Amino acid sequence: MMQQALVLSIILYVVGTDAFSIIPSPFPAKTSSLTKQRQQPLFMSSFASDGSEYSSKDSDYVDEEAPKTPEYNADATFEDDIASQTVEEKPVPMSKNAGNRFVAIVWDTEVDTQDRDVWQLHEDRDELIEDHVIFCRKRNLYNETFNTDSMVDILRSLPLLSSDLQRIVGHAMILESPDISHVREMLQQEPILKMLNGGDLNKISLFRWRHIRDYTLRRDDGRDGYPCMMLGIDHDAETDNDSKNIRDETKTAVLEYLIKSERVIAAGPLHMPTEIKDDPSSIATGDFILFNAKDRDHAIEFVEEMPTAAEGLYKDLRVHFYNTLDITGKFVSEDPLRDAPNYQLKEAMDAWGYPVQDNQTPWLNW
Repeated sequence: MMQQALVLSIILYVVGTDAFSIIPSPFPAKTSSLTKQRQQPLFMSSFASDGSEYSSKDSDYVDEEAPKTPEYNADATFEDDIASQTVEEKPVPMSKNAGNRFVAIVWDTEVDTQDRDVWQLHEDRDELIEDHVIFCRKRNLYNETFNTDSMVDILRSLPLLSSDLQRIVGHAMILESPDISHVREMLQQEPILKMLNGGDLNKISLFRWRHIRDYTLRRDDGRDGYPCMMLGIDHDAETDNDSKNIRDETKTAVLEYLIKSERVIAAGPLHMPTEIKDDPSSIATGDFILFNAKDRDHAIEFVEEMPTAAEGLYKDLRVHFYNTLDITGKFVSEDPLRDAPNYQLKEAMDAWGYPVQDNQTPWLNW
């Protein structure tokens, strides 16, 4: 019986998956232009991984230089093992910008200063996707000898999708930096935000994020479903004493719920963006969770059954399916025919002097 291994080839078309808001935004999008039909993908990237093929018959070609499998030596001793060459593996170093994580949320209709309709906002944003990716990579690709003044790691950049599956309505960015001032400076220079309002941060939702680092809460994006973002904002703790009590009382139940779901990509509470991480005034104000869902109903079920949501903690609760942008340059196919735009960008940044190889920036190899 002939057996063949499958060659893995994953091509990701980042088109609308689904997005919706459980509680309507106070800034409703205009609907007069929603009759337009969009069939083309919003953004496309690819990643290919080559495997090997084998069968019970002779191969169609012979590689004369193929190494032979070493024979088992039953007489090998412990001393032989000691004498063999060993390679010492070192822990992956931390980034120089590690220590403080932040989440920035941009809703296009809320920050736009030109009163554009939703389709125009989408088209203007879509034209700047490449500029945004280059902007992020230039801040991520540094080491001890090059680009050392980069003080913000952009861990994720997630375009958030509309409920009609056709438009990008905003984006979420997960950031790491030793000081919040560097984060604000970086956001003011980001190309899409500059297009929306010239880099004004007054209407940007910026939080400190206490990322839960449990290994069980690190699922792959899109495993057994589509990646979603949940953003829950608490009732004002200063005017509603029940909010703090609910969060404290459900802390353990929430953690158990997230782990048992086996769907969480990343999760953690949002805190006030104080200048100092341990400032007592940096109280929890919400939750930011990335998770996988099979469809809209599956996502709603997951969110509504959260212990905090069931107890009425949130005044604003939104869920959006999202796209993922390769803002590190670490997920580029080696075959330029399969991933030409990313491959060409990687070559260009290499020529500009940026450390694009995995061994040059190991802290980004996640």
